[in-house]
Amino acid sequence: MAKKKFNDRPFPYHAEIELEIATLTNLGVGLGRVSLPEGQKIEDRELSQASKPIENRESKIENSSGWVVMVPFALPGEKVRARVFRNHRNFSEADLVEVLNPSPHRITPRCELFGRCGGCQYQHLAYAEQLAWKRRQVEELLQHMAGLSFPVAPTVPSPREFGYRSKITPHFNPPKADGSMPIGFLRQGTRFDIVDVPHCPIATEAINDRLIAARARVFGQREAYKRGATLLLREANGEVTTDFDAVITETVGELRLRFLARDFFQNNPFILPAFTGYVREQAAASGTRFLVDAYCGSGLFALGCAPAFERVAGIELSESSIRFARENAAANGIANATFSAGDAASIFAGLDPAFVAADTAVIIDPPRKGCDASFLGQLFAYGPRTVVYVSCDPATQIRDMKEFLAAGYTVTAVQPFDLFPQTRHLECVVTLVRA
Repeated sequence: MAKKKFNDRPFPYHAEIELEIATLTNLGVGLGRVSLPEGQKIEDRELSQASKPIENRESKIENSSGWVVMVPFALPGEKVRARVFRNHRNFSEADLVEVLNPSPHRITPRCELFGRCGGCQYQHLAYAEQLAWKRRQVEELLQHMAGLSFPVAPTVPSPREFGYRSKITPHFNPPKADGSMPIGFLRQGTRFDIVDVPHCPIATEAINDRLIAARARVFGQREAYKRGATLLLREANGEVTTDFDAVITETVGELRLRFLARDFFQNNPFILPAFTGYVREQAAASGTRFLVDAYCGSGLFALGCAPAFERVAGIELSESSIRFARENAAANGIANATFSAGDAASIFAGLDPAFVAADTAVIIDPPRKGCDASFLGQLFAYGPRTVVYVSCDPATQIRDMKEFLAAGYTVTAVQPFDLFPQTRHLECVVTLVRA
C-alpha cells in the first residue's frame, strides 16, 4: 500500500521552527503557537479533544496568538527549536530538536530511554511541578467540560517518585531478520514499534531484578515466537510472579487482599493507604449508614471502608473477583460486608431493601472510558445520598459530572492523587452529594 502523501500545509516536511511553549496538553505534550507563513490562514476549527491544552480546551485556534504546534518533551515557558513531522487541518506536530531557553523546572531524566520510550512523559519536569500541572489539569477540565468553577485540592504526592510500580507488562514482537528482538514498551509516538527496556526506573527494585531473567528466557526461546506477546511481572510484599494465573496477596494498611495476578489492582501500593483512607473518609462524611461499592473487584474499597458503616454491599460483574472478595472479607474478619455478581442491566436490583438510598453512599471506580449511560441511569434511579467517584481518567470522569449535576448532585470535594509519578496519568476522587 502506498504511503499517504504528506500534507505540506502550513509547513513542509521536517521544516524547523522556533516557538515558545505556553502550556501542556492533557497528553503531557508541550503546546506553543507560531505565526503562519505568508498568505496562509488559520482555520476556524477547534483542536481535537486529545490535543486540547490544559489552559483552555474550548478555545478556537483562529486565536490571534497563532497556529498551534505540539512538541513532546517541551515544557511551559521554554523557547525551543522543533522539526515538523505532521500537519493536521488545525494544528501541527513536531519533534523537539533543541531547547533554546530551558524552564527553571527542567531536570535531568533518570532514565536514559526517556524521550524514546513512551511510558513516561514528565521525567524532565521537577516533581513538585508535575503535581501542580496535574491539579491544574483537573481544575481546567471541570471548568471547560462541566462548566464548574470549583477549588481542586493540591495533588496528593506518591511516597515514591520512582520504583513504585508493582506491575509491568513488557511487550515483544517476533525476532527481526537480524535476530534482534526488543522487549519493552511502545516507542514514543508510535503504535507498533517497541523500545528495548532492560530496566524500568518507575518499577520496583524486585521487578527489575526479576526482569533480567524473564527477558533472558524469552530471548533464548525467540525462534518459537511467531507472533507478538506480553510478559507480566507483578510484585507483592517482595515476591514477584510472571504467571498470569498466580494468586497475589497485597497488603494495604491492615488489610491483606488476594486476587489473580492478571486482574486489575492499583499498581502503586505505597500510596494506597492514603488513597483508600481518603475514599473511606469521603464516603462516610455525610453520615450514611450503608455503603455500596459498585465496581468492587476483589474488595479494596468495600473492605477498607467497612469499619465506617453498618453494612457494606459489593457488586461486581466478574464472578472470579466476587469469589476473592468474599474470601478476603472472611480472611480479614469483616462480617458486615457481602458481595454479589451483578447483572450489568440491573446492577442495583439485588440490593437488600434495608439499603435505603437516602441513607446510602455509593463508591464507583469505573474503567478508563467512564460510566456508560445505562449504569448512570440505574444509579440516578436508585438515588444514593452520596457518590464517591474514583477515576484514572479525569476527562471521562468530568464528562460524567455533567450528568450528575443534571440529576441533582452537588460536587463537594475534588482530590487528585498521583498514583503515576513521571507520567501524565493520575487518579482523581470526586465527592457528590444529592441536594
